[in-house]
Amino acid sequence: MGEAPTLIGSVQRALHLLDLVGASERPVPAKTLARTLGLRLPTVYHLLRTLVYEGYLDKIEEGYVIGDRVDALGRRSITQAAVVRGRATLSALRDELGSAAYFALYREGEIELVDVADGPRMRRVDLWVGTQETGHATAFGKSILSCLDKEGRDDYFSRYRPLDLTPHTLTDRRVLEEKLSRGAEISTDREEYLLGTACVAVPVQAPGVLGAVAISRPVHRHRGAAEAESLKRAAGRMSRALVLFG
Repeated sequence: MGEAPTLIGSVQRALHLLDLVGASERPVPAKTLARTLGLRLPTVYHLLRTLVYEGYLDKIEEGYVIGDRVDALGRRSITQAAVVRGRATLSALRDELGSAAYFALYREGEIELVDVADGPRMRRVDLWVGTQETGHATAFGKSILSCLDKEGRDDYFSRYRPLDLTPHTLTDRRVLEEKLSRGAEISTDREEYLLGTACVAVPVQAPGVLGAVAISRPVHRHRGAAEAESLKRAAGRMSRALVLFG
C-alpha cells in the first residue's frame, strides 16, 4: 500500500470554509462556521481574513459570502471544461477533413479562440489580426455573432469597428447586421480574413455556453456542403458533452 499523502491542515480548513459559505443561500456568520466545523473562533477569523483579502470571500454585515475570485474561477472552469471535452472532437474533425480545426467561445462580450487542432500538413491560419476584433471577418466570429440578438451585436460593434482586412472583407455595418440577423446555421469566410484561405463554421451552444467550431483550408480546396455536414456533427457532439458537464 502507498503512503498516506501529506496534507496541509490550514488549506483543508480554508477549503471547508469556502464549501460551507458556497453551499449557503444566505451570508454565514463566523460563529456558525466555527461551530459547524468544530474549530476555535480565532482560527476561523484568521482563515476568513485571509480568504477575504485574497478575494475568495466577501464580508458583509450579516456574515460571509462568496467573493469575485470564486466567480472568476467558475467562469474559467466552464471554458476549461469546454476545451477538454471538445478536444477529441476537434482532433477527429481535423483528421476527417484534413484541415486545421478551431474552437472559439463568446465570453463576457469577447470572441476568443480557445483551441486549435492542426498538424504538419494541416497548418492553422496565420492569425495576423486578433480574433477578438475580427468577428465580422472570421467564420467562427460570424457564427457566434449570428447567435446574438441585435443588442449584443451592437455592443460588440460599438467596441470593434469592422476592419478592412482584404478586398473581400465586408465592413458595412448595415449589410453586416442584415446578414448576421438571419441566424445562419453555417457561416463562411472566403478570403475575408486572409487571402487564399476559406473557413466554415457552425455554432456550438449549451446552457451558459456560446461558441463555434470551424475549419480552414486553402480556398481552392473549399468543398462547401461536405464540410458543413461534418462540422454540424462535430458541433452536436460538443454541445451534448457540454450539456452533460452542466
